[in-house]
Amino acid sequence: MENRQDAIVVGSGIIGAAIAFELAKRGYRTLNLDRLPAAGYGPTSNSCAIVRAYYSSWEGVAMAHESFGYWEDWEGYLGVADDFGTARYRRCGSLLLKSAGKHHEKAVAHYDRLGVPYEDWDAAEVRRRHPYLDLGEFWPPRRPEEPGFHEPPSGELPGAIFNPGAGYVDDPQLATHNLQRAAEAAGGRFEFRAEVTAIEVEGERVAGVTLADGRRLEAPVVVNVAGPHSDHVNRLAGVAAEMRIRTRALRHEVHYVPAPAGVDFEGAGCVLSDGDQGIYIRPTTANHILVGSEDPECDPRVWVEDPGDYDRTVSEEQWNAQVFRLAKRIPSLRIPNARKGVVDLYDVSDDWMPIYDRSGLDGFYMAVGTSGNQFKNAPVAGLLMAELIDRVENGHDHDADPVRIGCRYTGVELDAGFYSRLREVNAASSFSVRG
Repeated sequence: MENRQDAIVVGSGIIGAAIAFELAKRGYRTLNLDRLPAAGYGPTSNSCAIVRAYYSSWEGVAMAHESFGYWEDWEGYLGVADDFGTARYRRCGSLLLKSAGKHHEKAVAHYDRLGVPYEDWDAAEVRRRHPYLDLGEFWPPRRPEEPGFHEPPSGELPGAIFNPGAGYVDDPQLATHNLQRAAEAAGGRFEFRAEVTAIEVEGERVAGVTLADGRRLEAPVVVNVAGPHSDHVNRLAGVAAEMRIRTRALRHEVHYVPAPAGVDFEGAGCVLSDGDQGIYIRPTTANHILVGSEDPECDPRVWVEDPGDYDRTVSEEQWNAQVFRLAKRIPSLRIPNARKGVVDLYDVSDDWMPIYDRSGLDGFYMAVGTSGNQFKNAPVAGLLMAELIDRVENGHDHDADPVRIGCRYTGVELDAGFYSRLREVNAASSFSVRG
């Protein structure tokens, strides 16, 4: 019986653990397999874990807004205690600067349709709330070596959109472990240091997986949640060729710098999206600021062919690009001599929007292309995937009639067809980590 499961989930990041939890609650005997030594040990552990609502699509905003309720009631959602402790949601709010890129206009239009609470701050209000911010306009984002980077601002940004419900999760790996414990309490199992080397197929249906140690594990359902390895797993299953949207691994850096003297950023700072400079920030421990790139055109994209082999060293070039841009926004920033940060991989789809779908191989499902902007959505993604799997396994034709789920906190209905592998590239996307 240990070799026979109702569903095998390939991957134990935050979304893989959430899918297992939701399937186990429905009575599926689930087994999560991960090549790493613990749940959330891969890119999830280095996630910025920002919980924010600004996306370029209605569906993205709707899913993110629904996710707020899960993080606000994390212990209630889990229903079990974790011997490791419980991840905490830090509700600090998010500030979306109004820039020439107009991303805030897209977000506000979706906020209005969905009833997402927000406040429209003018420049004076931004300065009153966060006096350390310089609202100079520097558009477009540039790198320090580019002409114009050191020129004074061309004007002043008109203000920002503040969403009070946003924030971040203080320990993304612990949040994943919380989900592991919840799934286990519902009957799920997890196995680590277990690398999938083959997807087994019998006839036109998935039959299980084979591991690097030679074991074959049987299951009529296999779910690909392998993060940066997702395209490799799809190719193992023979489903990559049918997909109109593919995924690739992208190298990404985030950096840590101390907050300016006299600024309690950890206690009173917020998540900030600065499209004018092409960066985002959030508070982190020891009164430091976490800063990452919003993938403006000036920042090169480093695609990784082998997700098991890439440069994990914080680069001087990207450190300068992100930290120096932040210094223009926060002139009193103290820039340390030593570069501190983390380097990991995103699992990025062609339009930077996830794929939550079945495949052309019966029983093989995928939750891929999620890195960079889906951590916050893990509980909703888990629910959506579990409902999709359960419906399809019971005869529903999802490709012809996409599965829909109702949201418990917002009352919105989400259409899983938006995340189809067969969709065309979404031209409305920001084609960046913003989604």
